[in-house]
Amino acid sequence: MSQVDQLTPVVSRPGVPLYRDVQDAIVDAIRAGVFAPGDRIPNTKALSEQLSVSLVTAHRAMQELVAAGYLDRKQGRGTYVRERAAAMAQSLKVGIVLNPKASMADFYHYQILAGMCEACRAREIELLIMHPNEQAERGCQGFMCINPTADDLEMICQQHLKNKPILVVGERVKKKGITTIDVDNIDLARRAVEHLYQQGHRRLAYVGSNNERTHSRDRRNGFMHTCEQLGLDAKEVSYCEAQGWRMTDDEKADLGRLLNRKGRPTAVLAGGYYLALDVYAAAARLGLEIPGDLSVIGVDDPPSAGHLSPALSTMRQPLVELGLTAVTTLEEAIKTGTLPDEDQILRSELVIRQSTAAI
Repeated sequence: MSQVDQLTPVVSRPGVPLYRDVQDAIVDAIRAGVFAPGDRIPNTKALSEQLSVSLVTAHRAMQELVAAGYLDRKQGRGTYVRERAAAMAQSLKVGIVLNPKASMADFYHYQILAGMCEACRAREIELLIMHPNEQAERGCQGFMCINPTADDLEMICQQHLKNKPILVVGERVKKKGITTIDVDNIDLARRAVEHLYQQGHRRLAYVGSNNERTHSRDRRNGFMHTCEQLGLDAKEVSYCEAQGWRMTDDEKADLGRLLNRKGRPTAVLAGGYYLALDVYAAAARLGLEIPGDLSVIGVDDPPSAGHLSPALSTMRQPLVELGLTAVTTLEEAIKTGTLPDEDQILRSELVIRQSTAAI
């Protein structure tokens, strides 16, 4: 019996593109020794016929396996199993479940994913990026969910929580069988407020996203509680809410009114980097100078923060470390069969630049 004859037609799984089923069938064949390191893989036509898929589907699967490092395509000679493919096929496989609205180009998600990828490369763990509504586990031994909504997490648990560990990154969750890895957002807000207070500011404002997510609630609560502890009068503390990570035109108008009123804030904590940019823009429209008329601290510290005019002071979250910690924690949980009892909470870092000044 030839190698290709040992493959059986793939069965499509709900919620999974067919080319991924073909990928998994070939990786399973490598794992089982049907294809050994150095073997030439049958051509796309032979694979498509044996697996009962189209030529396009088989070709896409082969492309993905070359990109993933299982196969090596040699011009004019064919496609071969790489020497490390067998070890990769036996290695751990974990799924990263992304919020459907998330962008991997966004600084927050990009940095966390960079940490996860770095840790997985060092440990030869295979990463699969998934969406919450994917119904097939795709051979994953554990899952990491970045910033899931409550509904997404419930869907993930229904589909994947079968004695397999789930880590939630960037959102606090109180659910049996799930461990959270996040930043202490209450402490983040507290230290930002204390810094502004030490500079003499007494009229403070918080600009943040709505309270649907725990990090947004924690930042707002940390801001309000610290202002109260410092004895600031309620009339001196303001709040401006955005429904998303950037402000709508109506929300920008609300922010403008806040910054233009009598007894306006002299300092703002913006609960996200793009919200800080909105504050910069609102101040410019009103002719307010930063930091002369208004001090600003943002959250997250992309390289562009240091190139704003003036350079933005930030609360820098350890995003790469979040990703690294998630992978090492999940790997240990897969090997031992148990997740840590305690959530892992990391601290942010205050980066002082030119957007804050004493009054």
